[in-house]
Amino acid sequence: MSKKIPFILEIDFQASPQLLFQYLSTPSGLSEWFADDVNSRGEDFTFFWDDGEEKAKLIQKKNNERVRFQWLNDDEDADQIYFEFKIQVDEITKDVSLIISDFSDEDELEESKMLWENLVASLKQVLGSS
Repeated sequence: MSKKIPFILEIDFQASPQLLFQYLSTPSGLSEWFADDVNSRGEDFTFFWDDGEEKAKLIQKKNNERVRFQWLNDDEDADQIYFEFKIQVDEITKDVSLIISDFSDEDELEESKMLWENLVASLKQVLGSS
């Protein structure tokens, strides 16, 4: 099994950090763009798609700044693999950026980046952000 490698995407958003955070941290927000449906019980989240479901644990949350999930699976390095949404606001221009950190197999890196770009396009559409 190949080792997963980290990657980061930074995307500009025309939305308030508070509004954006709701779509990154709540089951109802995540089900608008990330998965077909999302349920949570405390820090345990279940993401549903047409072809199945995945479970993740919310391992870090700071209001209007960041949220980090860890997939709950049987991979040997699962405890070191996570995906994170971080909202960054430029102090001078007040521009809002979403920074996504994730991990991918090396041979699937481009596909993983494209998947995130497509997901973010859906999020921008939901938010009415360009």
